[in-house]
Amino acid sequence: MNDVTRTAVPASPAQLLADAKRPMHTPAGLVGDTPVLWIGEPFTAAGRGFWAKLEGHNPGGIKDRTALHMVRAALGRGQLLPGARIVESTSGTLGLGLALAGATYGHPVTVVTDPGMEPLMTGLLTAYGAEIEIVDTPHPTGGWQQARRRRVEEILTQHPDAWCPDQYNNPDNVAAYAPLAHELVAQLGRIDTLVVSVGTGGHSAGIASVLRGFFPRLRVVGVDTTGSTIFGQPASPRLMRGLGSSIHPGNVAYDLFDEVHWVAAPEAVWAARRLARDHYATGGWSVGAVALVARWLSRTLPAEDRIVAVFPDGPQRYVGTVFNDSYCHEQRILGHLPADEPDEIAHPGDRIVTRWTRCTHVTNPLTATGQKQPIEQALAGAAR
Repeated sequence: MNDVTRTAVPASPAQLLADAKRPMHTPAGLVGDTPVLWIGEPFTAAGRGFWAKLEGHNPGGIKDRTALHMVRAALGRGQLLPGARIVESTSGTLGLGLALAGATYGHPVTVVTDPGMEPLMTGLLTAYGAEIEIVDTPHPTGGWQQARRRRVEEILTQHPDAWCPDQYNNPDNVAAYAPLAHELVAQLGRIDTLVVSVGTGGHSAGIASVLRGFFPRLRVVGVDTTGSTIFGQPASPRLMRGLGSSIHPGNVAYDLFDEVHWVAAPEAVWAARRLARDHYATGGWSVGAVALVARWLSRTLPAEDRIVAVFPDGPQRYVGTVFNDSYCHEQRILGHLPADEPDEIAHPGDRIVTRWTRCTHVTNPLTATGQKQPIEQALAGAAR
């Protein structure tokens, strides 16, 4: 006999309406109210796990939130004139958000990027009406990011009415994530540890600062990539995009972090692929890096500790990179099982890190004194 699954019938049509998501009049209404998913075995140790906030359920990813908020705020202050062009430097995800904001509020969008942008992302941005400019030479010290920002300045000079959000230093980038923090409180009730990737510093500062107001003892764990300068390491070529930086964004709130982890590309790839296989919820470089750290924390912190990891996007844009065997083989980043524990350094300037490494001493490298000396010695030795 066939086993028929029966579903409960609502007592009234009103109950059906109460459970339905409201209809949307603009694409902006699709942003927010993203789900939270439990990530446990087999990705984590038996009986342990963490909650993942799946920002990939936004149309373009987590930066839809900040793009819309920055544009709304600039319009309200008169900084962005009706119909004026929006110009910004991005590796991809903010570009999608700005294309969404441009469609919502009636602005043309120019995205300045570099050759590392994935073809799929280029195609999506073009489909959504954004113009794409690609710089061809990295800045000698600021890398691709600084080269992109200089091109933005040139475009702004050519188009005096154009506006740049400056996601790296714009406080509206931080303020945009208060709703995400409120969603987490409503969804989970209590949060003990927050694990966030750090790039522009926007979502880490915006979420953590609001959650600290609810949970004063909240532990905030930042996740960076090797080769990034944000937390005091020297800049070097970075394969991973979406986290890390070769400049020092003004939005990074160093005082909020209890510790920082640097993760290398092979380790992030392993975690992202393992998540996809075991939990059907994954993403790219940032998601892999954040998940690796949250996985370790879920094993080492007390079992009752409630851990939340923010997954900034989904896997779609990484089909040609993180989830492409040929690409990963070419880059020699496939099949590298991460260590069970991160390496440890006492101070961000102790030495150059090349694998998953943890540091519980977090300072602003632009204001801290003396912390770069060991690294500078190492670089001088390498130059000789």
